[in-house]
Amino acid sequence: MKINNPTLKTDKIGIAASTLCMLHCIATPFLFLVHTCSASYTDQPLHWWATLDFLFLFISFFAIHHSSKHTSKTWLKYGMWIAGVSLFATILNESMQLVYLFHHAKYIPASILILLHTYNLRTKS
Repeated sequence: MKINNPTLKTDKIGIAASTLCMLHCIATPFLFLVHTCSASYTDQPLHWWATLDFLFLFISFFAIHHSSKHTSKTWLKYGMWIAGVSLFATILNESMQLVYLFHHAKYIPASILILLHTYNLRTKS
């Protein structure tokens, strides 16, 4: 039996975007290490890599917006939005270095988003 529910798709998009965001954050130090040790010795930062953070955030906010509109659980709506805004704040803080946060702070809201989208996906299917 196939369920035609648009929330299922956006929850899967939200899970994928949050997971890719976490993998991107894990890979960043290694990429910059390789870039620093490369034979090119350019001082050009990898701007395209840093913009992926905001691409993942855009996709995540689309998924949060759509999923929270179609869930009946109020706590889940607020949880998704709080985790999304927290993820945005930690990534923005990391790029602008406004206040000191431990390096792995961004993994907490990303993990929470994955869990909330997974929970929402499981309750809808």
